Amino acid sequence: MTEADSTFESDKNQIKIAALLVATIASFFTPFMGSAINIALPTIGADFTADAVLLNWVTNAFLLAAAIFAVPFGRIADIHGMKKIFTYGMMIFTISSLLCALSPNTLTLIGARVLQGIGSAMIFVTGLAIITSVYPPHKRGKAIGINVAAVYVGLSLGPVLGGLMTQYLGWRSLFLLMIPFGLLVIMLVYWKLHEEWAASRGEKFDLIGTILYSLMLFLIMYGFSSLPETSGIIMLILGVVGLLAFIRWETSIESPVFNVRLFKNFTFAFSSLAALINYSATFAVTLLLSFYLQYVKDLDPQMTGFILVAQPVVMAITAPIAGRMSDRSNARNIAALGMATVTLALFTFVFLDDTTPINSIIIGLAILGLGFGLFSSPNTNVIMGSVQPRFYGVASATVSTMRLIGQTMSIGIATLVFALIIGRVQITPAQFPALLESIQLCFIIFTALCFMGIFASLKRDGSKGNEKN
Repeated sequence: MTEADSTFESDKNQIKIAALLVATIASFFTPFMGSAINIALPTIGADFTADAVLLNWVTNAFLLAAAIFAVPFGRIADIHGMKKIFTYGMMIFTISSLLCALSPNTLTLIGARVLQGIGSAMIFVTGLAIITSVYPPHKRGKAIGINVAAVYVGLSLGPVLGGLMTQYLGWRSLFLLMIPFGLLVIMLVYWKLHEEWAASRGEKFDLIGTILYSLMLFLIMYGFSSLPETSGIIMLILGVVGLLAFIRWETSIESPVFNVRLFKNFTFAFSSLAALINYSATFAVTLLLSFYLQYVKDLDPQMTGFILVAQPVVMAITAPIAGRMSDRSNARNIAALGMATVTLALFTFVFLDDTTPINSIIIGLAILGLGFGLFSSPNTNVIMGSVQPRFYGVASATVSTMRLIGQTMSIGIATLVFALIIGRVQITPAQFPALLESIQLCFIIFTALCFMGIFASLKRDGSKGNEKN
């Protein structure tokens, strides 16, 4: 190898490392922010004297905005450049974090959270796509494994670190922490990533499809979160009608905002469905166990956080290994094994009662973390490897959208069960038996969902997840 070739290879490796670093940092602190704020809601409510319904919108506004804008920005990134959209997303996220920290009231905070959700959407859909563009197929799974591990660690450590920071530094410190990280990522992008990736450059942007998609998703997600109210049912029906209209429009134009024909690819379709099921069945686990440990077991937030950290520790160890395995062996089977492991872990929580030993909960969380790690990296590798490079942005957006919709559905299922069994009342010792019944029912539903997800993981073609649509 000549000196020029050696220099070229060194530059390529630096670009790969820089791309993985910026995407992984972003993949950690954006979901970390999304989950950490849940622990801080009671403190925010006390500061602003806000009711529970209004406080819920501090979380829901972020999830809604991120889900609604993920697919459109995925398409924009394919047309105008992934690095550009990623950088703008980091800027919006960083500025909105400052606005959140300075918010004088709940409504201002909710508005800033909408901006933060938009910035997060731009980051989600491009970070994974950049990694996929930079790394060759035979090394992609390992890189995706590291990235997925960062997402899950962020989601899982959010309540733990968020509780500690809120208790000792105040809830505004959560948003202030995002600012130096955001500036660091922006500096790394301008310093190391000089290449741009835009596989669909020159194609038209589908504005009508974007409007239909946004309205449809808003109606479905907002309607589901409003169940069992009549308004929620009406919005869900309108959302389904909007979905049909969206599909019809997208199949009739040359440059759709979301190429629904990708779902004709069984690998892409069932892997995306498996991701949706996984998030729908697992995102509320931290919330449910937090209630169980603090109310039923009478533990303080700090001890609760230390118990819940068992899951992300095991997951962070497993995900990169599983990603590397998916480069070399059958990614479908690894993902299905992960889903089965998650199902087993959720099933153990069905039998929670006031006498359940803490050690049993920690073991269940460790099994859950193992399942997360085995499922997520291979499944994401399958999704990204099943489409052509020109659709990387949309595929990355699909992964993010499945996560966000799944998170909303998971919280929605828990909220619906709580509303039906406990009612809309403050939880006191008198409600502890009903609370325990609600938690058990939620885990029964989540176990059934994940059991079906095993078959979705298996129902696809290919061995290494690298087929092209």
